[in-house]
Amino acid sequence: MSQALTLARPYARAAFAVAREAGALPAWSDALGFAARAAAEPQAAVLLDNPKLTRADVVALLAPDGAQDAFRNLLGLLFDNRRLPLLPEIAGLFDELRFEAERVVRAKVTSAATLGDGELETIKAALRKRFGREVEVETAIDESLIGGALIDAGDVVIDGSIRGKLTRLQSALSN
Repeated sequence: MSQALTLARPYARAAFAVAREAGALPAWSDALGFAARAAAEPQAAVLLDNPKLTRADVVALLAPDGAQDAFRNLLGLLFDNRRLPLLPEIAGLFDELRFEAERVVRAKVTSAATLGDGELETIKAALRKRFGREVEVETAIDESLIGGALIDAGDVVIDGSIRGKLTRLQSALSN
């Protein structure tokens, strides 16, 4: 486990506890995602390293409009402890905790071409049946798959791509 994840975990857990108590998991997830993307921007990263930057400046820069005071306090705490670079890891860990609590599986479906709504719904239904949970799907295109799809749902990877089948066939023939 990386040191960044080790350092980020207590912040993510604390943020999750506060957000869950407030009934605001989606809002916090969005706010953390916004702050993480903003902090990861090269121009913002340089700015965040500026010693003249105050706590209020950082909160104003990284907090989305309408963010709760508790979220703004988290940003201030991260600034005080020089942990702002951990925002991407904190956001990722927070989302893992959120999806586990909401019993949602996140899956990335990579296909050779754009999937139609019917195809995507069929994949979602199959994943719901397999995991017994709701499924949130992100899609991507990779033409090198030739056809079919590659599904990555955390610990489970299902390679139904033609490229994958050809690779397995080639391996079987060479043994």
